[in-house]
Amino acid sequence: MVIGLRADRVEDYKRVHAGPGVRDLLSAANIRNFNIFLHRLPDGKFYEFAYYEYAGADYAGDMAKLAAHPRHVEWLKLCDPMQLPLPGEKSWAAMEQVYFNP
Repeated sequence: MVIGLRADRVEDYKRVHAGPGVRDLLSAANIRNFNIFLHRLPDGKFYEFAYYEYAGADYAGDMAKLAAHPRHVEWLKLCDPMQLPLPGEKSWAAMEQVYFNP
């Protein structure tokens, strides 16, 4: 997944993600190995690239529970204003996987 990050919010974003955040909620939703990478591209803009693995049996159900959890809702209210979705997107944009080495 990819999304932009406001240049003036980079340090805030790093700070909130250094704490426990919603790690427990992600684990309860069967999300494992969640990684977010940050890079400033030559255009001067910051972009986040994220990857996670889902280890459950009901992705839609787990994501619905996660989305409805009050702490997750508050987390998104905190983080979403720091991010800049790509044109035509409302949030993180899915990326095409072109290589995998298990």
